[in-house]
Amino acid sequence: MNRQTPSPVAIVTGASRGIGAEIARRLAADGYAVAVNYASSASEADLVVAQIVADGGRAVAVKADVASAGDVRRLFEETEASLGRVDVLVNNAGILKTAPLAEHDDELFERTFAINTRGTFNTLREAAARMNDGSRIVNFSSTALALKLPGYAIYNASKAAVEAFTAVFAKELRGRNIRVNAVAPGPVATELFLDGKSEEQIRQFARMPPLERLGEPHDIAAVVAFLAGTQSGWINGQVLRANGGLA
Repeated sequence: MNRQTPSPVAIVTGASRGIGAEIARRLAADGYAVAVNYASSASEADLVVAQIVADGGRAVAVKADVASAGDVRRLFEETEASLGRVDVLVNNAGILKTAPLAEHDDELFERTFAINTRGTFNTLREAAARMNDGSRIVNFSSTALALKLPGYAIYNASKAAVEAFTAVFAKELRGRNIRVNAVAPGPVATELFLDGKSEEQIRQFARMPPLERLGEPHDIAAVVAFLAGTQSGWINGQVLRANGGLA
């Protein structure tokens, strides 16, 4: 009797919409069973799962706040129970709220680091104990680090930490054939980026890259799929800046 080879399993955090949802759909199309993580948007996460299933894939929605170590542990446990041990982790969950450093309030500072930085720390720590040997981890940084725009100091600091995690964690996993990389998108036309910006600001950002357009979620999903796949097998501990030549 022929037995099907189990699908590799991926967790995508913050996958209910935007770039995360596009990554989940792309990985599912590439043959992964996908855990669609969300913090509050249950209906949107369920829609992503329904789309994947309708296209013949396997997916489950798992509610978890990445800023909570307990929630992250449960995210891995529920994924393992529903889909199997994890082969790919994509740390997409994040927030982007800008303000001059001197005007940043304590609550926004804490929330930015809780999700962008502690969230990545929590998933990496859990991944070290639970992921299969030969797995791939893709973290999310930002091209905003290179631009050094006013108002981005706290956000940039949270993502600079993620880049530090990426380079060091890749070395700490020596001997397990686990690759750890990061993608640093430029401006991408998502709700996260567009929120609070005027039409003129959006046009200005679109003109900045030599390609003269904003990125689209599928642009970033393709980069993540590359880093998660076999063709990037010699790339480890790196940050891939997907930004249309902006920086």
